[in-house]
Amino acid sequence: MITNKSNTNKIVFFGTPAFAVTILEELKKTGVMPALIVTAPDKPQGRGLTLTPPPVKIWAQENNIKFIQPTTLKEGSAEKTSQIFELFTESWDLFIVAAYGKIIPENILEIPKHKTLNVHPSLLPKFRGPSPIEANILNDDQDIGVSIMHLDKEMDHGPIVVQEKIPIEKIGTWPVEAPTLENIAAHTGGELLAKMIPDWISGKIIEKEQNHTKATYCKKITKTDGLIDLNNNPYANYLKICAYSGWPGTYFFKELGGKNAGKNIRVTIKQASYQDGQLTIKTVVPEGKPEMSYSDFLRGVK
Repeated sequence: MITNKSNTNKIVFFGTPAFAVTILEELKKTGVMPALIVTAPDKPQGRGLTLTPPPVKIWAQENNIKFIQPTTLKEGSAEKTSQIFELFTESWDLFIVAAYGKIIPENILEIPKHKTLNVHPSLLPKFRGPSPIEANILNDDQDIGVSIMHLDKEMDHGPIVVQEKIPIEKIGTWPVEAPTLENIAAHTGGELLAKMIPDWISGKIIEKEQNHTKATYCKKITKTDGLIDLNNNPYANYLKICAYSGWPGTYFFKELGGKNAGKNIRVTIKQASYQDGQLTIKTVVPEGKPEMSYSDFLRGVK
């Protein structure tokens, strides 16, 4: 196991996607390495449905960190006596959660001596839920930041430990595509977490209850959310293109002409810009075809 001698706290890290990997990398820079990683099971991906490990599992393997991939952490699971047995039998100092993607029961959250911290990419209580990055962009809300909270049994409800606002100057342009904003938020959250862990462990940080009356929420994104009506407000459409540029992407349906007249195909937007009140679609991927310029696509469907 790769560790730093100054890292004397026994930490378990719960996380799954690239966002969590970035946070792990920021912790690693300061010598904070988890003793155990909990991540999601491998999933089939792509047209061939190839069983693919989550990014955090790959990071754990590269850094020689023990990991488990339970399908559930719920009470009564048969896995409680197998995969997650170590969570209950070891003496842990701290649990850290970053985009794990599964419900963590309260009896697990309360295991470590110094409780469970969660890295959430919004300025809570704003945008509680699974898609805060996308919500910031969709709402054209430039009040962006990262919160580290003491996780409790309710969704993004626990007391705030520390927060940091991300200035627009650090982002560069606005609106920005979701993967770019997510990467900035992950680095910010990882750096903030690494700095505050010693003070949290030593009891120097006093957590603060959220103002629950000001809580707003964001939903779980589905593939159908990416559908765009090109007749809608151009700026609202551009915000949507930016927000969903990672997943699920944005698309519209177009009726073909000529010998295929009457047939509708899905057209995925790949590149677009917005200027002077106008949305300009630059490149698209028509269903069953490679990426092409939007102008070439329009000529082909006439």
